[in-house]
Amino acid sequence: MPRVLAVANQKGGVGKTTTAVNLGACLAELGYRTLVIDLDPQGNASTGLGLDISQVQATMYDVLLHDVPLEDVVEGSSVRNLFVAPANLHLAGAEIELVPAFSREHRLRLAIEPVLADYDFVLIDCPPSLGLLTVNAFTAATEVMVPVQCEFYALEGLRQLSTNVELVRKSLNQSLEISALVLVMYDARTNLAEQVAAEVRSHFGDRVCRTVIPRTVRLSEAPSFGQPIISFDSSSRGALAYRDLAKEVSGGTPERTR
Repeated sequence: MPRVLAVANQKGGVGKTTTAVNLGACLAELGYRTLVIDLDPQGNASTGLGLDISQVQATMYDVLLHDVPLEDVVEGSSVRNLFVAPANLHLAGAEIELVPAFSREHRLRLAIEPVLADYDFVLIDCPPSLGLLTVNAFTAATEVMVPVQCEFYALEGLRQLSTNVELVRKSLNQSLEISALVLVMYDARTNLAEQVAAEVRSHFGDRVCRTVIPRTVRLSEAPSFGQPIISFDSSSRGALAYRDLAKEVSGGTPERTR
């Protein structure tokens, strides 16, 4: 059964796109056909996977607002089995333009359904806010993955996100749940990182992934080269960590290949 995960955190700069891109690449490396849907108007997931978003013919804006089939906007990547549905700044206007649209909260779900059987994983990179784009992601997904930066206000943001996920679950998508929290930008040299990690684990238990993503220079450099970390520096600590995360999330290599 294909899995659809919304990668979300309502705070910006917490490793959300980094996780969507690199987890997607590592799942693909394991043999899973993986689609990354870029739902952030900044388009960082798209450029991080090597796309020149000024040159793409159609984007998620066209899917959500003009009923362009999702399969018509999907692009390949440099990683075998990894595909991306791109976004650009046009998507910023979608928050307003979707307001009068028919079935506005369900447009992404309806777009994904015809192609879902083509993939093992669909990762939706959400914008850092709870507008209609994120609500569409939560309505289309069955799972929410939350990257958590090990910083002082992490738990406060998590409580708000949990409340919003519960609101969407009750009104729009009864299958939705926060299935995984990933500790990212972890700096073992600081006491704060360990304290925050312990607090998150005490609140969320086994939903917190065992794998921790370290804060590394190579992870921060890779997007500017349009490459996931496994292509940019395959033996780096960041690459090894995201490979471990992919195995933890998926349970290992796929039972079937396409």
